[in-house]
Amino acid sequence: MSIALNFGFASTAAEVVDGIDLTGKRAIVTGAASGIGIETARALAGAGAEVTLAVRNLEAGERTAAEIGDGARVAPLELADPASVDAFVAAWDGPLDILVNNAGVMAIAELQTNAAGHELQFATNHLGHFQLALGLHEALAAASDGARIVSVSSSAHLRSPIVWDDIHFAFRPYDPWLAYGQSKTANVLFAVEATRRWAADGISANALMPGGIMTNLQRHVSQEGMQQLRAGSSLKFKTPEQGAATSVLLATSPALEGVGGRYFEDCNEAPVVDRRPEGGAGGVARYALDPAGAERLWEVSLELLGR
Repeated sequence: MSIALNFGFASTAAEVVDGIDLTGKRAIVTGAASGIGIETARALAGAGAEVTLAVRNLEAGERTAAEIGDGARVAPLELADPASVDAFVAAWDGPLDILVNNAGVMAIAELQTNAAGHELQFATNHLGHFQLALGLHEALAAASDGARIVSVSSSAHLRSPIVWDDIHFAFRPYDPWLAYGQSKTANVLFAVEATRRWAADGISANALMPGGIMTNLQRHVSQEGMQQLRAGSSLKFKTPEQGAATSVLLATSPALEGVGGRYFEDCNEAPVVDRRPEGGAGGVARYALDPAGAERLWEVSLELLGR
């Protein structure tokens, strides 16, 4: 049964968390030094949570933490580097109530890989967050009232399912948007399988489309490319405060307690679609919610990480 909530496209992160007390809760937000990550961390800290900004750029992270004020701390995390993820996990102590897998890279023009040979968008957007969640599983399971994982996906998942036989573009021509699209599909499939595997531990995971927001995420896209993207899309753009709203809603709403394995947009559960909509935005592809695909991705990810 689809879940409808009393918020929508224009709702802000501050509005969806209004009246919710997160005192005593601990949260991690990856990529919290820019864009919607800042507003996600700000809203959670404003509701009383202790928020760790997991960032590549410590200087930017420290500036953001100082701006947010009490309740914000900073820790280094490079998602494309498994050693960095392991170090972050090793430094974490105690329970964790909220994990927001927010950081990402988009539409890198030329094929790039990390040191392990994994295509960089897949390595950053999915594998790094997958490794992080695995490493923090015990901390999440130790949360007193259950824990939530928020997986920031995108309507770009409608561009491509997981291409199982060539995830890293070793045999097919590299396409920046197909690479981004399959990494965003992976974000949804992760939420499906994490909920199935970890619900008994009190952990639920949901995925979301934050909306179109002009942030540092577009740094790899040329001005001409952005103009083409906007001209061919039905996507309406949001402010960063609005873009963070669905993430914060999934992390905090009492209405979503125990709910997992779903995909939301504009602060409501999205309809399932069997073809990419005209304009390329809206809904969640059936393949992104497929339980068999979710289980397969989990096993493939473990193999890629050598776990």
